[in-house]
Amino acid sequence: MEFTPTLPIRLLIVDDDPQIRTMLAEYLSTFGMQADGVEGGVEMRRAMAATPYDLVILDLSLPGENGLALCRELRAQTDVAVIMLTARAELADRVVGLEVGADDYVTKPFEMRELVARIHTVLRRSRGSGTEARRAAAPSGHELRFGDWRLNTTLRQLVDRDDVVVPLSNAEFRLLLAFVEQPNRVLDRELLINQARGRGLDVFDRSIDLLVSRLRQKLRDDPRDPTLICTVRGEGYVFTATLEA
Repeated sequence: MEFTPTLPIRLLIVDDDPQIRTMLAEYLSTFGMQADGVEGGVEMRRAMAATPYDLVILDLSLPGENGLALCRELRAQTDVAVIMLTARAELADRVVGLEVGADDYVTKPFEMRELVARIHTVLRRSRGSGTEARRAAAPSGHELRFGDWRLNTTLRQLVDRDDVVVPLSNAEFRLLLAFVEQPNRVLDRELLINQARGRGLDVFDRSIDLLVSRLRQKLRDDPRDPTLICTVRGEGYVFTATLEA
């Protein structure tokens, strides 16, 4: 079953090749998607400020500000979904992309229909990507509370005590949910890999450590002396917070 929004999917294509931008926009329009194309970071910021996009298709190898830097910026400032285009298929590139918050990857050259399928998959997982609000709406759905935090499992939102939403990538959300649902239990890397992996997204031993590092940062959990997600050397990680009723 494909993602079926009530409004057309709005996409932003960030690629320095005008032919690729035009080709993608024209092809995606045949699936009812509205796509704008820009060539780099300056134009991306301008477009993002003017339009609430659901998803950004971001080329990794941009001149000037590269795709990793722009993805990191998007993840810090918005909850928009991101699919990275890369001509490199090396494990290191995918791990670094995961570290900065990409939701999925497509390696060039790629089948256009595969990209469409991945767009639907990412948007179905993210459930609300492209919204402009960074502040939490009225509580909706099931919430898990711990310390100064609330994790809304319906909206997939992490909310702090000031009601500010902290954006999570899909992999981050799934990993945090695994921790919160199994507190005070040592979770090994194999289990965490299975929990964090989404359809079409690879997760590896090293990337679990990177995801944990990112979660600690977003939870303001000091990596030198963590109190929420603690490392059990040689075994995995344990979530030590107490859940509130």
